[in-house]
Amino acid sequence: MSQAAATPAKPFPFLSGRHLDPHAYPDGVAFLDGQYLPMSQAKVSVLDWGFLHSDATYDTVHVWDGRFFRLDLHLDRFFGGLEKLRMTTPFDRDGVAEILHNCVALSGHRAAYVEMLCTRGASPTFSRDPRQAINRFMAFAVPFGSVANAGQLRNGLHVAISDKVRIPPASIDPSIKNYHWLDLVRGLYDAYDRGADTALILDFNGNVAEGPGFNVFCVKDGKLSTPAVGVLPGITRRTVFDLCAEAGLSALAADVSVAALKAADEVFITSTAGGVMPVTTIDGAPVADGKVGPITERLMALYWKRHEDPAWSSAVRYP
Repeated sequence: MSQAAATPAKPFPFLSGRHLDPHAYPDGVAFLDGQYLPMSQAKVSVLDWGFLHSDATYDTVHVWDGRFFRLDLHLDRFFGGLEKLRMTTPFDRDGVAEILHNCVALSGHRAAYVEMLCTRGASPTFSRDPRQAINRFMAFAVPFGSVANAGQLRNGLHVAISDKVRIPPASIDPSIKNYHWLDLVRGLYDAYDRGADTALILDFNGNVAEGPGFNVFCVKDGKLSTPAVGVLPGITRRTVFDLCAEAGLSALAADVSVAALKAADEVFITSTAGGVMPVTTIDGAPVADGKVGPITERLMALYWKRHEDPAWSSAVRYP
């Protein structure tokens, strides 16, 4: 079935009782070409521009305790990326939301990492004109995974600052979530070589930018700041701003130098894959006293508490 011929997905209209077994798909469920499949059966052509040229956009949302968190904001960003890249899908916003719900419900997972993506697709004639490619929408839900493990969430991450430079926004609009990660991967290997858990890389002015799949915040004298230029405007990053506004904390987006980050009272990173996660070591030296700070702890607690709020979350429609 071609992408162009796909019809809106209905909630399990063709599924037998076997498919409703929450243990049937322990590794997750994918949707592509109008079908729900085990992850092992989800395939992409080697001729797809998403594979050949990283010509794709995507977004990820998580499910916690059976509820999507801020799904509306993730859908906003995904459809914004489609428009900027001149891609289309046969599904509108409600159709994509329904597919995501179905993937999670079929998987049976109460905590899941859920992705929606669209590739440029492939041209039937292998044309090098992207306008000739048939765009391809896919989605999947897999068990939830975090940037930080349980011990790192308790004691903090060790982050190394790489000298690799993030792709400048004049080249790739960072508001379009994309798979251009070679700069981030090179930074990761720099971090691993230094015995760190993960990496931060720089912007084109030599200031701190972001890490592989996360934004960074620092706290100094009770005030929060996060890099403003050349970074993905993350949903968890935005959530921290929202939480700070409610809690009466000052937070702004501005240039953050390497020196300022290392001199901070507290540092934490933010991602859909993990939420608010403390950083207690940078380049082998402790951040302040080397312990998770009180503002970080407060925001971590507020963040997970809001997962119960129906204004910020929505229940998965499990069978």
